[in-house]
Amino acid sequence: MASAAWAVLQVLLLLPTRSWSRVGAGNPPDCDAPLASALPRSSFSSSSELSSSHGPGFSRLNRRDGAGGWTPLVSNKYQWLQIDLGERMEVTAVATQGGYGSSDWVTSYLLMFSDGGRNWKQYRREESIWGFPGNTNADSVVHYRLQPPFEARFLRFLPLAWNPRGRIGMRIEVYGCAYKSEVVYFDGQSALLYKLDKKPLKPVRDVISLKFKAIQSNGILLHREGQHGNHITLELIKGKLVFFLNSGNAKLPTTIAPVTLTLGSLLDDQHWHSVLIELLDTQVNFTVDKHTHHFQAKGESSYLDLNFEISFGGVPTPGRARAFTRKSFHGCLENLYYNGVDVVELAKKHKPQILMMGNVSFSCPQPQTVPVTFLSSRSYLALPANSGEDKVSVTFQFRTWNRAGHLLFGELQRGSGSFVLFLKDGKLKLSLFQPGQSPRNVTAGAGLNDGHWHSVSLSAKWSHMNVVVDDDTAVQPLVAALIDSGDTYYFGGCLDNSSGSGCKSPVGGFQGCLRLITIGDKAVDPISVQQGALGRFRDLQIDSCGITDRCLPSYCEHGGACSQSWDTFSCDCLGTGYTGETCHSSLYEQSCEAHKHRGNPSGLYYIDADGSGPLGPFLVYCNMTDGTPLSWWVGRTNETHTYWGGSLPDAQKCTCGLEGNCIDSQYYCNCDAGRNEWASDTIVLSQKEHLPVTQIVMMDAGHPHSEATYTLGPLLCHGDKSFWNSASFNTETSYLHFPAFHGELTADVCFFFKTTVSSGVFMENLGITDFIRIELRAPTEVTFSFDVGNGPCEVTVQSPTPFNDNRWHHVRAERNVKGASLQVDQLPRKMQPAPADGHVRLQLNSQLFIGGTAARQRGFLGCIRSLQLNGVALDLEERATVTPGVEPGCAGHCSTYGHLCRNGGRCREKRRGVACDCAFSAYDGPFCSNEISAYFQTGSSMTYHFQEHYTLSENSSSLVSSLHRDVTLTREMITLSFRTTQTPSLLLYVSSFYEEYLSVILANNGSLQIRYKLDRHQNPDAFAFDFKNMADGQLHQVKINREDAVVVVEVNQSAKKQVILSSGTEFNAVKSLILGKVLEAAGADPDTRRAAASGFTGCLSAVRFGRAAPLKAALRPGGPSRVTVRGHVAPVTRCAAGAASGSPARELAPRLAGGAGRSGPADEGEPLVNADRTDSAVIGGVIAVVIFILLCVTAIAIRIYQQRRLRKANESKVSKKEEC
Repeated sequence: MASAAWAVLQVLLLLPTRSWSRVGAGNPPDCDAPLASALPRSSFSSSSELSSSHGPGFSRLNRRDGAGGWTPLVSNKYQWLQIDLGERMEVTAVATQGGYGSSDWVTSYLLMFSDGGRNWKQYRREESIWGFPGNTNADSVVHYRLQPPFEARFLRFLPLAWNPRGRIGMRIEVYGCAYKSEVVYFDGQSALLYKLDKKPLKPVRDVISLKFKAIQSNGILLHREGQHGNHITLELIKGKLVFFLNSGNAKLPTTIAPVTLTLGSLLDDQHWHSVLIELLDTQVNFTVDKHTHHFQAKGESSYLDLNFEISFGGVPTPGRARAFTRKSFHGCLENLYYNGVDVVELAKKHKPQILMMGNVSFSCPQPQTVPVTFLSSRSYLALPANSGEDKVSVTFQFRTWNRAGHLLFGELQRGSGSFVLFLKDGKLKLSLFQPGQSPRNVTAGAGLNDGHWHSVSLSAKWSHMNVVVDDDTAVQPLVAALIDSGDTYYFGGCLDNSSGSGCKSPVGGFQGCLRLITIGDKAVDPISVQQGALGRFRDLQIDSCGITDRCLPSYCEHGGACSQSWDTFSCDCLGTGYTGETCHSSLYEQSCEAHKHRGNPSGLYYIDADGSGPLGPFLVYCNMTDGTPLSWWVGRTNETHTYWGGSLPDAQKCTCGLEGNCIDSQYYCNCDAGRNEWASDTIVLSQKEHLPVTQIVMMDAGHPHSEATYTLGPLLCHGDKSFWNSASFNTETSYLHFPAFHGELTADVCFFFKTTVSSGVFMENLGITDFIRIELRAPTEVTFSFDVGNGPCEVTVQSPTPFNDNRWHHVRAERNVKGASLQVDQLPRKMQPAPADGHVRLQLNSQLFIGGTAARQRGFLGCIRSLQLNGVALDLEERATVTPGVEPGCAGHCSTYGHLCRNGGRCREKRRGVACDCAFSAYDGPFCSNEISAYFQTGSSMTYHFQEHYTLSENSSSLVSSLHRDVTLTREMITLSFRTTQTPSLLLYVSSFYEEYLSVILANNGSLQIRYKLDRHQNPDAFAFDFKNMADGQLHQVKINREDAVVVVEVNQSAKKQVILSSGTEFNAVKSLILGKVLEAAGADPDTRRAAASGFTGCLSAVRFGRAAPLKAALRPGGPSRVTVRGHVAPVTRCAAGAASGSPARELAPRLAGGAGRSGPADEGEPLVNADRTDSAVIGGVIAVVIFILLCVTAIAIRIYQQRRLRKANESKVSKKEEC
C-alpha cells in the first residue's frame, strides 16, 4: 500500500482534469433517457398557477392537454416549476418549450436541484454563468446538455425573463438515467475502519474515490498512518478540503517533511462534493469537484511503512472503542471506493474487513434548514416582532463576503428609541438611538466577511442590550426605561424612504445568506414568507444560499492575492512584480533593449523575459553600449574587458581581428559574424592583473535561433532579438498567419506599428462566434474589439494627433475575466468592464491573421514589430520571408528614437534599431549623455591642436601656408561646464596663427568675462556679465553661440544675453584650444594674461568648440593624437558630484547684465581698454605708436598678398561659413 510520505512536493503545471469514470457507480454509458414524461401529474408542482388548466401537471414537453403548459398566476421572478423524479437520478440534459399555441414562453431561466426538496443548489453552466437560454417562440424545443451532469431527486426551473407580450409559459423535459448510491452517515462520533489485505508488494497505484455531504465545516474524512509517524489524511477544515502528507522520515529536513494541499471552498453547504485521490508511486493527483492538482513527490515512496488499515469519518484512539483523537466528520459519504472495492457495501454486509465504531447508519438525513439569499443591496425581509413584549430577542446566522451591510433594524415601543445591527469593516456593530442621547455603538467579532456561517444573538431587557457574535459578547447600557419590542424587524435592508417605515441604516443593504432566524422564542419559517403568509420581502431567493467563491479558481495570476465581495473579486498585486485587474501584466520591461530605447543608461534593472508568462522578473545588469564585439568578460575586481586571446587590453578584438583573417572582415571576432554554421575563437588570456575570469557575457546577436557556447562563468543575456523583429506589409491583401491564439481567460497583445495609411487591421482571430481584433479604425483611433459570448465589446483610444505619421507607436491590449483595456503610447488607458455573471472564456479555433483579416479585406499597410501574445514573441521575420507581399524587417527608426541621441549626437539607422553617433559630441555613451569630466590640479593644462583637421595649402611656397590652412570661421558654438573656487581663472582659451584669440575667464570678483579678438590690429572685444560670484564651488554651464558679429551667451540654461562684436566677424587660422594654464599668451590683453598665468583649478566637463571635444579626445583614447596634457588632469565621473545638495545648477543661473560690461568702472556697452594712463605712459605710447604704424604698414602689405593666394586656393574647398 502506498505511503504519501515524501519530503518535498513540486507543483507541476495545472493540467486539465482528466475524465475519470465513476468507479463502481454502475451507471450505463447511455444516460439520456427522458425522465419527466412518464411521471404522474403529482410529481409536478409550482409556486402558483393561472388556472387549473395551466397547472404544473400540464408542463410535459410536447403535450397539448390542459392549456398546453404551465403558467403561474403572476409573471414575476419569484415563480418556479418543480419536478420530483421519485429518487436520486443522474441528470444529463434539459429541454424547454413555451405554452402550446400561445404567446407565453420563457427566454431565460435558472436551474436548481435538491435531494430532499429543501436547501436548493443552483446549477452553474460556466465559472460565472447561471442562466440558461430559453425559447424564442411557443413551440420550438431548446435542448441544453449539462456539463458536468449532476445527481438529484428534485429539480426547479426559475424563469428570469419571458416574452414581454405574453406571460411565463413552460413545458419541460429532463434527461438522464438511474443512479446507484451507497451511502454511510457519520454523526461526528463514529468511524469505519477498513482492514486491507496484507500483500507483500505495493500496488501499482492507489485510487480513493468518494462523495461527501458535510453538515459541519470540520472533520476527518479519511486517515491512514504508519509506524514512524508517517500518514496520509483527508480533512475538512472550515469548509475546505485539506490533504496532509507526512513522511515521518527523520533523515529528511523537518521543515519540508509535512506537506498540505488545500482544494475547494464552501464545502459545508450540505450538498454533495466529489473527491478523487490517485497515488502512483511518487505522483499524486488530487481532485475536488472540477478542480485538480497534479504534483510530483521528491524522494522514495514508503508504501510498506504504512499500516494495513484505513479509517473513514474519524481517527479512532487505539484501545478505546468510541474515542477519537481529532474532530470527526459529521455528514454523509457516498460511493466510497478504495482501489475498486465498495467499502460501504462491505460495511452493510458486516464483512470482517470493516469495523464500525460509534453510530454509523446507511441513509443520509436531509437538511431541514431553509436559508435565504439576499441577492442585492435592495433586498430586505420584513418580519413581525413580538409587539408589546418587555424584551428584545433575535437570533440568526449569516454568511457573506461583503465587509459592510445592514443586518437588522428594529424600533422600540413607547418612543424609547431604535437600534441598527450592521457589518462594517468585517465587524459587527450595534448602534443604539434613544431620545435625548447621542448614538451609542458597540462592536463585536472581526473578519466576519470570510464566507463562513456566523451566529448572532441580540437581546435587550431592562437596562442593557447584549449582542453576541459566535463567542464574542458586547454590552450596551440603555437609558433607564421599559423595553418594549416594536412592530417590525427589517433584515438585510430597509424599505424605500417614502414607505414611512422609519427603518434607517448607516451602510448599504446586506448581500449574503441568513438562516435559523428566531424572534422571541419562535423560529421563523421562510417557506411561509415565500408563500406570502408571513412578512414581506424584496429580491430574495428563499430556500437556497446562493453564495459562491469567486476566488475558486483564482483568476489572480503570478501569486496575486484574491479577495472578493458578493458581486466581484479583486486581486492584490503588491509585491508580485505585476499589475492589472488580474496581475497579468508585468511591471518591468522584457529586455535591456526595451530599457535602452526608453533612454535609460547602463545599470541594474529588473526585466521580465516572458512578459506576462510564468517566469518572474529578475535583476540584471544592462549594458546599453553599442558596438562590436558582442561579448566581454569580467575580471578580478569586477572590471569589464573586451579584449580576447592574443589581443591587447581595450583593443576590442580577438586574435583574428588583429591578424586580419576573421571569417567576416567587418567583425573583429569570428563569433560575432552571425553565421548559420558554428564559429569559434581560441582565447588565451595572459594579463595576470585582470585574472581570474569571473564572468563571460554574450549579447544577443539579433538573429533568430542564434546560439552561443561558453566554458566559464554564468551567462548574462543582453539585448532582445524580438524587440526589432518586424515585417513590412506592402499590399492590403497581404498578411501573415499563425496558429490560433489560446487566451481563454486572459489574453494580452502588445506590438509596435508605423504607417502612413488611415486605417487597417493589425490582427484578427475568429472562433465559431467568438473573435478578437485590433485595428487602426481612423487616423486618430485604435480599436480593440472582441466577443466571448456576451456580444461584441469595443475599447477605443483616440489621439489628439494622427497615428499615421510614419513613427513607431506602441499598442497594448488586454482582456480578462474582469474586463478589457487598451493603451497606445502614453495616452490614457481605456477600460471596459466585463458584464456581471457573463461568459468569460474566449474560444478561438481559426488561424491568427497578422496585418490582415480572414475576409482578405481592410488589410494593414505599414510595419509591425515586436508582436507578443501573452508574453510569447511571434517571429514575424521568419514568416515574412516565405509570404508574398510581406517583407522581413522595417527601416526608419530614427524618426521615432532619434530624440534619444542627446547633446549633439546623431541618430544612425541600423538593421535592428538605432545607434547614437557621438563623434561630434562632448559626451559619450549609448545616447551621448555620459558627461566627460576632468579635474585640473593647479598648474595643469590640456591643449587641443586643430591643425590636424586641415590639409596643407596647394601653394606651399609661403612659410605661413606651409604650416597651417587659413580657415576663416564666421560662427562657432562653444559649450562648457565648470566648478571652481579659484579667481582669476581661465576657463577656455582658443588661439590663432594670426594672433587672434578667444578667452573665457573668471575675473577676480568671480564674474564671467568673454574676450574676442578677431583682428590683431584692433583691441579685443571684452564683455563682462554682472551677476554674483561664479567661483562658488557650484556647477555652472556656459554656452556661447556666435554668428558673424552677434554673440549670444547663455548661462545655466536660463539666463541669456546678446552682444555685438566690433573687432571683426572672422576668426582666422585657429591654432589650438587650451584648458588650464597657458604658458604663452602673446598678444592677449592683461586680464587674459593674468587668468592664463593662474590657469584653472577645479572641474571642467562637456567642453566643445564646434565639432572639437578636447576632454573627450584626451580621456577617450582611440582617436588621432592631437591633445597634449601637462601636469595632473584626472578624469572624474561628473563635475556636479561636488555641487551642494539641493542647489542644482539651474537654480544658480545668474542674472545677466543689461549690456556688455567690464569688471572695472568702464561704462557698460563699450569694449574694455586699459584704464591706467600716466604721463610717462603717454610718452612711451607715442613711441610705441610710431613703431606700431611702421609694422602695420608692412603687415598689411604681406596680409593682402597672402589673402589673395590663399582664398584662390580654398575657393573650391572651404566655405566661408564652415564650422570647425
